[in-house]
Amino acid sequence: YCWNICTLGEEVKMNMFQAINNALDTALKTDSTAIVFGEDVGFGGVFRCSMGLQAKYGNDRVFNTPLTEQGIIGFGIGAAVAGATAIAEIQFADYIFPAFDQIVNEAAKYRYRSGDQFDCGKLTIRTPCGAVGHGGLYHSQSPEAYFAHTPGLRVIYPRGPRKAKGLLLACIREPDPCVFFEPKIMYRAAVEEVPVEDYTMALDKADIVQTGNAVTLIGWGTQVHVLLEVAQLASEKFNVSCEVIDLVSILPWDRDTVCESVKKTKRVLVAHEAPLTGGFGAELAASIQEECFLYLEAPVARVTGYDTPFPYVFEPFYLPDKWRCLQAVHNLLNY
Repeated sequence: YCWNICTLGEEVKMNMFQAINNALDTALKTDSTAIVFGEDVGFGGVFRCSMGLQAKYGNDRVFNTPLTEQGIIGFGIGAAVAGATAIAEIQFADYIFPAFDQIVNEAAKYRYRSGDQFDCGKLTIRTPCGAVGHGGLYHSQSPEAYFAHTPGLRVIYPRGPRKAKGLLLACIREPDPCVFFEPKIMYRAAVEEVPVEDYTMALDKADIVQTGNAVTLIGWGTQVHVLLEVAQLASEKFNVSCEVIDLVSILPWDRDTVCESVKKTKRVLVAHEAPLTGGFGAELAASIQEECFLYLEAPVARVTGYDTPFPYVFEPFYLPDKWRCLQAVHNLLNY
C-alpha cells in the first residue's frame, strides 16, 4: 500500500476526473478481464471520467448500457461472479436507488450465502454524489448512510485526485464489492500532483490531514476541504488548533484513529452534507460516546444538511458551510 506521503516516481498535475480516468485506464491495462460499463460511459460519461477509454480498449470492454440502474448492477454482479473485473458507473448517486436491492440483497450477501464458494468481490460501483451548486433535488444527494448499514460492502469516499486514483484501484482489486462515491464538485475543483504509475491506498484507514489539540473535526469528501477552512478560521479567531480527519472509508470506518484523536482533543465535530437524521454522523457520535465518554468535555456536535429534500435556490443555506461549522466549534469551546 502507498500512503499520502509516498513518492512513486513521476507525478503529473491532475484534477479528480482525470485521476479517475487514469485509474480506470490502469485497471483496463493491467487486467484483461476488466470491463467498464454504464450509461454513456462510451463517450466519456457526463463528467468525462471514462473519456477515451472505449477508443483505446474497444467497445467490448468499455460500453454503454440501457437506462436501467437495476440492470447495470445485476449485470455487474453476474459478470463479477463469472470472473470479470466489473467496474459499473451509476451516472448520479441519486439514481442508485433502483439498484438498491441488487446491491444490498445480492452483491453484499453473495459470498456469505454461498458459504464462500462464490463471490462477486470483483464488482466496483462508481457514482458521483453530493452538492454541485445547481443540482437540486435529484442531482445533489449523499446516500452513503444507506449503504453503511449493509455488511458485506465497502463504502469509500475520496476527497481529491491523489486519493481517488489510489482508492479506486484498491477498490477494483478488493475481494469484496465496493461502492465508490465521488463528490462531483471536486471533479474539476480539486487539483493535485498524482503519481502516473500504478498504486493503491488502504481502504480502511482514515487520514489525519491536519493535527491539532483543541477540537477534532471529522468529514469526508468535499466536507474535508470545508473543515480545513474551519480549522484555519478557528486558529485566527479563537487561537486554537483543530485536528482535521478525513474518514476516507465509511464502511468499515477507522474507529481507532477517530477515538485516539477525540481522547486527545476532548471535543469533536462531525460534518456531512446528508440530512441529520440517520446520517453517518449519528453512527460516529454514538460510537465516540461509547468509547470516549469519560474524555469528552462537550457533547459530540453534528453540522449537516437539514431533514428536507435537497433544495435548489436554498442550497447555500442547506449545506454545512464553514460558517455553520465555525459556530459549532465556538459552541464546543465554550460549552
